[in-house]
Amino acid sequence: MIIMALDHTRDFFHSTAMTADPLDAATTTVPLFFTRWITHYCAPIFVFLSGLSAYLSSQRKSLKDASLFLIKRGAWLVLVEITVVTLGLTFNPFFTFIILQVIWAIGWSMIVLGLLIRFSYTAALVTGLLLFFGHNALDYAAPATGVTGIFTTILFTARGSVFPINSDHMILALYAIFPWTGVMLMGYCIGPWFKKDFSVQRRRRLLIIAGSSLTILFIVLRLTGVYGDPGAWKPDNALFSFLDTSKYPPSLQYCCMTIGPALLLLAFFENIRAGWTKIVSVYGRVPFFYYVLHFYLLHTLLVIVFFASGYSVADIFNPQSPFAFRPMTFGFDLLIVYFIWIAVVALLYYPCIWFNKYKMTHQQWWLKYL
Repeated sequence: MIIMALDHTRDFFHSTAMTADPLDAATTTVPLFFTRWITHYCAPIFVFLSGLSAYLSSQRKSLKDASLFLIKRGAWLVLVEITVVTLGLTFNPFFTFIILQVIWAIGWSMIVLGLLIRFSYTAALVTGLLLFFGHNALDYAAPATGVTGIFTTILFTARGSVFPINSDHMILALYAIFPWTGVMLMGYCIGPWFKKDFSVQRRRRLLIIAGSSLTILFIVLRLTGVYGDPGAWKPDNALFSFLDTSKYPPSLQYCCMTIGPALLLLAFFENIRAGWTKIVSVYGRVPFFYYVLHFYLLHTLLVIVFFASGYSVADIFNPQSPFAFRPMTFGFDLLIVYFIWIAVVALLYYPCIWFNKYKMTHQQWWLKYL
């Protein structure tokens, strides 16, 4: 959650965020490349652990209630993405751009998960395995057109795809639904490893085996290029190229590169109790609250800096940019971006403590959806 805010801070405040790809080996720098690359770990771990959390919370409910809750919460998240999150990202009350990203993908994935568990755990496992390991088979299929093409893009291949609604409004689909659903289903299906009566030693061993296997699979697939990512790595700028796997949509290689090490960290960090873990866990206890709030705080700071930099009301909206108050050539160097990121995360520390205490001491029904 903390590292995720770094990427969004870069989007709003870095000088080349709107004009260059930070992963392009021809134009990037080492600090810029790894500033972007390390944030690749955020979304897949977030989605994977959402699936694990769904399993653990379902243990306190009947199957019917657990399924219904996932479907309702998923639908709520889709609505929040289209309205609240899009507004926080764009600060455009006219919703010229509707941006569909990780909350959209999580919402639909929860709906699919809610439907699948009505059948069985096995149904969720088999579907998860097929989506996680098999969705890159579409890399070899001819692109669909027309209505079929639109649905295929939204479900499987969205990579910053633009769908016009009318002359003044459009949808920007960044997160394809089903590849991320596969990630959530895999998280759900390791849920039994985290039940109270499950051996800690066995859980650690399984996490190490699974994490090591995915990491090795990434290396093998990346070296051979036989499957799992639409872009082959090139010997020129070998390190950058090797690590530059597809996030939009998330390829199998991308998922193995990120989730493999994450499982290893789950294994090794489980019993760590230190001062820094108490601090970072504050954000993890209220991830949705933190996620939404950090966009509004970042964009509010952007508005202040925008006017302080001499821009006027006439410069607020740029048809080339989905973000209001964000000119294409505006921004600072990477060191300032890091300073703003640290300040934003620090400013959200006490609001997150407050909201966590509020959730612990109140029982309103709507708190279950936040």
